[in-house]
Amino acid sequence: MSSPRIPRVPLVRSFTPQRTQDGSFTFFSQEFGELFHSHHGAKQEAEQKFVQPTRLREQAQLSNVIYLLDICYGLGYNSAAAIEAIWDVNSNCRIVLIGLELERVIPKAAVHQDLLNDWSNEVRWRLEDLSQDHHFEDARLKADLLFGDARSQLQNISQQRFQADAIFLDPFSPPTCPELWTVDVLKQVGNCLSPHGYLATYSCSAAVRSALQEVGLQIGSTHPVGRKSPGTVATWRGDRTLPPLSLQEQEHLQTRAAIPYRDPNLNDTRNRIQERRHQEQAESDLEPTSRWKKRWQERNKENESSPPLN
Repeated sequence: MSSPRIPRVPLVRSFTPQRTQDGSFTFFSQEFGELFHSHHGAKQEAEQKFVQPTRLREQAQLSNVIYLLDICYGLGYNSAAAIEAIWDVNSNCRIVLIGLELERVIPKAAVHQDLLNDWSNEVRWRLEDLSQDHHFEDARLKADLLFGDARSQLQNISQQRFQADAIFLDPFSPPTCPELWTVDVLKQVGNCLSPHGYLATYSCSAAVRSALQEVGLQIGSTHPVGRKSPGTVATWRGDRTLPPLSLQEQEHLQTRAAIPYRDPNLNDTRNRIQERRHQEQAESDLEPTSRWKKRWQERNKENESSPPLN
C-alpha cells in the first residue's frame, strides 16, 4: 500500500530538534527541563530500553495479534520501533496500539520536522496519519492517541479491560513528573498488563522499582544505553529469565530512596505528591540513601584498584 499524502498543519508552538549521539533527534521540554529522550541516542533508547526488554520479536513469532500501551507517546519513537520490530519477524501480525500523551502538538511536531524518517515507510506513514487524526486503522494496525492527564486515561483503559503484551512507561523523570510514577498510577498500569506481558521503562529509580514491587510485579534490570544507569523490566509471572538486580541495586531498595510516590485519589499536584514522600522519608527507619551511596562508592573504588585475577 502506498503512503497517503498528509497535509501539514501549522503548529501552535515550534520545537527545535536536537541531535543525539546516535544521529537521531529529539525535543527539549521547557516545562520539565528535560529532553524527551536520552542524549546518548533517541532511536537507540527506543530499541534497547523498550523493544528488546519487552521481547516483542519473540512474542510476534508466537502470535498474530500484539497489544501495545505506550505511556507518554511523545514523538512516537517507542511505538515506531515496536511496530517495525514486530513486522520484521511477522509481517502478518496485527498490532493494536494505545498511546497516551499530554499534548497533541508533540506528535504533530515530530511529523512536521520529519523525525519519523528513521523508520520504514510502512511504519512512518501510518504514524504520521495517526498524529494527524489521533486514530488509524487498517488490516495491520489499529491505533489510538488519547490526550490529557494520563492518570485519568489509565483509569478508563483499565475499566475497558485492555490487556497489553508490552507497556512502555516513558514519562519524564520521577523528580520532575512524580504524578506518573506513583504506586497508585502503577496499579492502574498493572491492570492493563496481560498475565504474560512485559513492562519496560528507562528508569532505575528505587522509588519506581519499589512501587512496581508493591503492585505485585516481578522486576529485572536492563542494560544501560550509553550511560551507567540501567533500566527496568517488569512482569506478573515469576520469570527467572529476567535480568537480575545487582547486589548494589538490591540494597538500594532497602534505603529511603525506595519510599515510593503516592497519589491516593490520582489527582494530587506534583508538589503535594513530593511533599507526601518527603514526609514519609523523614519518618522512615530505613537506611539513609547517602550512607548506601558512600558504601558502594568505596566498594567500587576498592574493586577498581584491585589487581585483575589470572
